[in-house]
Amino acid sequence: MRKYFGTDGIRRIANTELTPELVYKVAKAGAYVLSKHSDHTPTILIGRDTRISGTLIESAMVAGFLSYGANVKLLGVIPTPAVAYLTRKLNADASVVISASHNTYEFNGIKYFSNKGTKIPDSLEEEIEEVIDSNKIDELTAVNDKIGVSEYRLDLLDEYVYFFRKNFDDNFNDLNKEDFVVGIDTANGATSVVAENVFKALGIKYKIINNNPDGININENCGSTHLDRLKKLVTENNLSMGVAYDGDGDRCLAVDEKGNDIDGDVIMAIISKYLKNKGKLNKDTLVATVMSNLGLHKYAKDNELELIQTKVGDRYVLEEMIKNGYNFGGEQSGHVILLDYNPTGDGILTSLMLIQAILEANKKASEMTEIIKIYPQVLINSKVNQDKKYDYEKDSEIKEAIEKLEKEFAGNGRVLIRPSGTEPLVRVMIEGENQEYITEKAKEMVKLIEKKLK
Repeated sequence: MRKYFGTDGIRRIANTELTPELVYKVAKAGAYVLSKHSDHTPTILIGRDTRISGTLIESAMVAGFLSYGANVKLLGVIPTPAVAYLTRKLNADASVVISASHNTYEFNGIKYFSNKGTKIPDSLEEEIEEVIDSNKIDELTAVNDKIGVSEYRLDLLDEYVYFFRKNFDDNFNDLNKEDFVVGIDTANGATSVVAENVFKALGIKYKIINNNPDGININENCGSTHLDRLKKLVTENNLSMGVAYDGDGDRCLAVDEKGNDIDGDVIMAIISKYLKNKGKLNKDTLVATVMSNLGLHKYAKDNELELIQTKVGDRYVLEEMIKNGYNFGGEQSGHVILLDYNPTGDGILTSLMLIQAILEANKKASEMTEIIKIYPQVLINSKVNQDKKYDYEKDSEIKEAIEKLEKEFAGNGRVLIRPSGTEPLVRVMIEGENQEYITEKAKEMVKLIEKKLK
């Protein structure tokens, strides 16, 4: 098990668990691992979200990189996908995003990106950890004229705006959007510095909320994890729809004109159908994780699409896409990857593709969601012995209970058992047509697992 990195980089409480000392080492080790096969002085980009601890973590990272001999370009507050895009555009050797995504402000995190603008694989994270905990970390010290230098490049945010203009300007100019107004919730996070500029540049009317970050209000009852304020904005102002991003801007969820949720599975259904109709969905295939709703499976089957499933985590979705030549995939949580544009989840990009699909269809947002039926879903954690959390597959009584329930569902329900990667928990997720019934069954399954795996 990895010591520092989780499923989405390193994420801990800033300045107590994610200390400047640890960050310094992570920077040194990361610069070494990501550039050890290079024959030139590495250049690394750093972007961050709006957390109060952002500049503290940034300072420690810069010190680590410069001490190793790497050069740094500081991008300031900027969405994660913008960093991924700029890494490729500038031919940087690597990049780092300082963010804890949708978590509350006291957390912060470190996500590394390769020179291709993709999150680095597990194997490289493991290698970085080995260097951190070895004596080698002390050897990675530049001296004299080999010490790195840093520069502020806050102007590069404009390149990200241009990226959207280049890809959407012509099409949006031709669409009738006179009466179309979008509600935008930037979660007081990284998109607060750029979302308005993008929507203005494309001539899309909007009303925006939660775009006044103060260092501690990021994700606070707002953004993609808390849609209530956005729903209120949309319904009280008779808007056409609403979109919400998370703290670092790589997720997007939406609401229709009635204030109903449009989650990641529904967004993927709408966009995949749009791409297929345009002949732009590679191999007529959609890549999702095992957590995607049963409704997405049925939608894919009804629309003659292949649905490929991966482990939970957008990095695994991307790995599958790259490996087999697919160009569209994502997660229920709103990480949607449009690989023809950017190799990471991109909240603003996702929202623009969704808006474009709705405008071209000349339908209301609520009408667009009718192509997929989302089944009720319940997720409950079983508290188990850390050493036994993977043993559920070996236990005959647990296996028998799962098989019995799946047989009972007869294709209209699903049982997913998944151990937590970091905690002594086994997650029980059940889908079906009746919320009350699946909740009862999930509780029964949790009780059985806790009894058998204590």
